[in-house]
Amino acid sequence: MIKRNLEQTLRSCAGQYPVITITGPRQSGKTTLCRATFPDKPYVSLELLDVQDAVRSDPRGFLAQYRSGAIFDEIQQVPELMSYLQVEVDERPEVGRFVLTGSQHFALSEAISQSLAGRTAVLTLLPLSYSELTRFPTVPGSLFETLCAGGYPRIHDQAISPDRWLRDYVTTYVQRDVRQVLNVGDLQSFTTFLRLCAGRTAQLLNLSSLADDCGINHNTARSWLSVLETSYVVFRLPVWKASLKKRLTKAPKLHFIDVGLACSLLGITSAEQLHHHPLRGALFESWVVSEIYKNRVHAGLSPHLFFYRDQKGLEVDLIVEEGDQLTCAEIKSGSTVTGDYFHALAKLGAAVAKHQGDRQVFKRVIFGGKEGQKRHDTEVIPWSLVDSASW
Repeated sequence: MIKRNLEQTLRSCAGQYPVITITGPRQSGKTTLCRATFPDKPYVSLELLDVQDAVRSDPRGFLAQYRSGAIFDEIQQVPELMSYLQVEVDERPEVGRFVLTGSQHFALSEAISQSLAGRTAVLTLLPLSYSELTRFPTVPGSLFETLCAGGYPRIHDQAISPDRWLRDYVTTYVQRDVRQVLNVGDLQSFTTFLRLCAGRTAQLLNLSSLADDCGINHNTARSWLSVLETSYVVFRLPVWKASLKKRLTKAPKLHFIDVGLACSLLGITSAEQLHHHPLRGALFESWVVSEIYKNRVHAGLSPHLFFYRDQKGLEVDLIVEEGDQLTCAEIKSGSTVTGDYFHALAKLGAAVAKHQGDRQVFKRVIFGGKEGQKRHDTEVIPWSLVDSASW
């Protein structure tokens, strides 16, 4: 078990709230993290059918066994337990009593808003960031090996073939989680939809095009995308809509949270294939955006991530907004820094200075090379240090 970046935030919240809820995709390491952080707490898996029956038949009696607290794993299996937890923690509001985990954010969100609002901290554990990945004895040796392997802990902890494990993960996800959430009659069409999304990572989201290519209607595409988002497979990166007197694109960008999963869906099974793949740049962009997303979420921060694109084609891949401070980043998979890496940053920086002079703007280029450098007012960061930088 390696140390996860979320652990510090988890311990801090356990000293402030009676309940801590950790969400995230399946196999991201939630159970391992909770049991390692709170080894003295009883652990109960709510995936087990007999445990679910015990909760539903006598919820008060079930909770009476754990008056001193416990870890309840996969709480979304019995969301009705939340109401009884509310009564329990209201009677004894001791901090750090109960730790809940769940893999389906939509089910948890509804139950929390109804029963545990104000009583629980809600944290998210995503797959491994690169800084976490480097804590394993064996680390992928190159950028493209890192992207292909992805960040699911079991792959690296047990030295499993990423291609095999990720293919099995997709099969399990489609057969189990999707059927629990949606009445998907044609799993093959959903799998096709998932692969089409992988082919559009780091691109503007066009639901109509996705629906047409998959042979489904627009509403179905919207519903299926929502399931992928709430299951932490993809996320939408919105446009930064500051007033710069520019006409902006309206569509968000689609990004995969785990690029290894996207590679698997695209049939990319080796670093050599990825190195020469036409989507190399898009996959690298999604990886960098995801790394920064993890960096902020695991620190307990709101993401506040955007991109910029106006109607004239000026685009900056990522903007992190924190109060009056903007960190603008261009993301390039090439290993050699060239002058065109800085053009969009310079133009956006000038526009912000003209229309929002009180803003503090930091400019960065993240690239596929090994050595960082400073170019005028822009910091150049190699891919291996993106998770170590302050975002």
